[in-house]
Formats: sequence, C-alpha cells, structure tokens
Amino acid sequence: MCAALLLSTHKHYIHLYAIVDVETTGGKFNEEGITEIAIYKFDGHEIVDQFASLVNPEKEIQPFVVKLTGINNKMLARAPKFYEVAKRVIEIMDGAVLVAHNANFDYRMLRIEFERLGYDFHTQTLCTVELAQKLMPEEDSYSLGKLTRSLGIPITDRHRATGDALATVKLFKMLMTKDIDKTIISTSLKSETRKKVEPNLKKLIEKSASTTGVYYLYNQDNDLIYLGKSKNIKKRITQLFTSSQPKQKKMQNLVADISYEKTGNELIALLKENVEIKKNKPKFNKSLRKKNFSHGLYSFIDQDGYINLKVKSIGKDMGYITSFSSMKSGKNFLEKTVSQHQLCKKLVGLENPETHCENYSTDRCSGACIAQEDIDAYNNKVQEVISMHSFINKNIIIVDTGRETTERSAIMIENGVVLGYGFVDLQFQVTHPQVLKKVITPLTNELDTRHIVQSYLRHKRVKRIIEY
Repeated sequence: MCAALLLSTHKHYIHLYAIVDVETTGGKFNEEGITEIAIYKFDGHEIVDQFASLVNPEKEIQPFVVKLTGINNKMLARAPKFYEVAKRVIEIMDGAVLVAHNANFDYRMLRIEFERLGYDFHTQTLCTVELAQKLMPEEDSYSLGKLTRSLGIPITDRHRATGDALATVKLFKMLMTKDIDKTIISTSLKSETRKKVEPNLKKLIEKSASTTGVYYLYNQDNDLIYLGKSKNIKKRITQLFTSSQPKQKKMQNLVADISYEKTGNELIALLKENVEIKKNKPKFNKSLRKKNFSHGLYSFIDQDGYINLKVKSIGKDMGYITSFSSMKSGKNFLEKTVSQHQLCKKLVGLENPETHCENYSTDRCSGACIAQEDIDAYNNKVQEVISMHSFINKNIIIVDTGRETTERSAIMIENGVVLGYGFVDLQFQVTHPQVLKKVITPLTNELDTRHIVQSYLRHKRVKRIIEY
C-alpha cells in the first residue's frame, strides 16, 4: 500500500523518484477515498523534500480498515480534503517517477482522486515489490512488513502512510545498491500506455450517454450477452471497452451493438439489472444469476429478558429483519449500529459473553440484578433498530430523482413486499397509493428485490419516504 518518490543520479542523468504511500477508506473498487498520504523526495543519498497529511475522504471508512490503520472518521473530520492538498502533491511529484510497494494501488488511488477534480494525472512508475522479486528472488515473502523484517530495515507506524513510505525509501535505496549494472530498475520502469479503442467500439461508446441507468450489450446475432447498471453509462462502457481483463476482452470481441435505458437513480437501476439478468441470463452475467444475499439479521429474547440481535446464514429461516450479501457485511452493520445506538456488543454477538463489554458494566450485560425498567429501556432502543430496518407489515413509497428534472421515481412497498417502480410527474400520483399502483411496473423475485432495497437504504439517501 505504499509508493515511493525518489531523486537519484546516475552518470550525468538525473532521475526524480517520488516515494508515496497512501491509506484509504476501503470499499468498492474505484470508489475508495484517500485518508492519508505521505511523499518523500530522495536524491539517492538523503531525503530532500517531504509532504505528509491526513485527508478527509468525505465518505465512511470501512471497519476493517479502521482496525488495520487506526484511522477513523472522527480523526479526519477537520483534515483537509484532497483538493486542498492536490497542488502540493503535484508540486512535489512534478517530473518524478512514482515508486511504491505495490505501485499499481497507490498510482490508481492518486489517479482516482485527481480524476474527481477533473485533472488527468499521469506519471511513470516503479514497483518495489517487482524490483525485490527480481533482485532478491530467494525471499519467502514480498509484503512490506515481512520483507523489511527479513532485511533488517526498521519500520514504525506500520499501515500508516509516513511509516510505510519511510520504510520504502530505505528498501528502495537498498534495491538501487543491489542493481549493480543499473539495468533492472531502468527496465522495470513503467509508462502507462493510452488505451486505444477499436473504431467499432468507439462508435458504440458514442451511442451511449453519461446518465444513470442500465446498459445492454448484444452480439452480431442480436443476442444479449451482457447487461449492467451504472451511474454514468458512457464512462462504464468506455472502461469495459478499454479493459485488458480476460472477460472484458472476450466481450469486446463479441459485442456488435449496445442500447441503454435511463432509470434516473441507482436504486431503480439495481432493481432493473437484477430482474433482467435473472430473466434473460446473459452469457457474461453468470455471477449475478443467483440469489444475491446469504445472511440475515435476526432477533431473540434471552433468559434475562434482553432482545438480542444476531447475524447468521439464512438457510431456511426466512424470518430475518434485513439481509446481507455476506457475514462480513452483516458484522459491519452491527459494528455501526452498536456505535450509533449505544447497544451492548455482547447482545449483538460482537463480544464473547464471558468478557467485559466496553459499552456496559459486566453486571448489566450479564442481566444479573437489573431493574426491569433498565431492561425495557434497552429493549426499546433495540426495537427502534428493528423497526428502522424491517419491512414486515410496512407500507411505504420511496421517492427519488427521475429520468428528467421534472420527474420523480417511486418504488412501492406494500405489506413488506416490493410491488414495483414507476415514474411520475404529479405529486398526486405519489400521495395516492391506489393511483400509483396503476402506474408502477411490477417486480418479481420478491426476496432479491427486498434485499436490494433494504441494502440501498442502509447505505444511501433518497429524496423522501412516505408511509401510507
């Protein structure tokens, strides 16, 4: 997770190297944000310039990343946003080669952050993982921690940008010394090649639009071979048509035509994508044909009268409150819920029943000698959580952005079942369920659609939710 920026001399040539390490929020690929950055400029002998800063990513940090780095959202609340440090990053990296331990990661993250600012960031890169593999093939591991330990390189503040970047400076200096002929480093230098789009694919990209919705790829026999959703269809199709991944290369060779459909917002795009993949079974959508959730949130009352929450595999027990794509996703939800609602970690399965719970005293968590009103007060908080996330017996209409500025989307849920979605122009259509029911497009796959809606509402905001 670290990158290096260095300055060295060889013969009469001068090369600038930038040793960079970034820490990130974690999360979906290309949707992460930088939380900390460190850059050291090195002239082959000593560090001649440096820059380090926490960065406010303006998004939540994944719990596992908080545990790994120790960086949390509270620490970053007053940190500068990336646009506030971008100028300094450009200045210190101007004309330099980016060197990093796993350079692809650090370079990708910098490119993502600069792209969000409308700036096209490019530089040459060197990866100290690849260099170490070539110059020290006898090593058992090339992770930064194990490699530096093996080589006797001191490293402090592991998984923090400054600590990892400084360790990479020392590692890179050692690798330069080992590269006696000065050939391995020079031949390992990577320049990003601009991805060329074939003329036929370029025409298909031009048929798309920078809008939120679902897109469809067809072969020459007009068979649907792939469909997906995106908040920016043109950008996503461009990524597909310039990717060098095996699956994408196969699609590039087969695609003959494309079409797309606006949905106005990501939630309806997700619902439409799910229904149509299961209906049409496109060749390249195999992974999404199956049920897209595996675990659920359940509640039960223990012997002391407390309502407990638990995440477990759903199996045949369909009495879950809300569903998750994995156990990890469920645990992340419980961690956040405990923090937000001040629940007992033991009573949601996040701590061993025999250990002391940091949220409550041992006696209170064990249920011994507790006043009934305290149990009731705690249970009321848990019940609020259940009510917030459960769809059981709920009648609601989710209102969000539409395909045009004058339009709104509406998703109708009746008795906990997602009936369908529609687009409306009049407030009257939204506030009168009997009218909306005539307008909506019905949705099938009840459990999958409910999972998609519940999961979306846990993570994203919508314009309005109307109870009826």
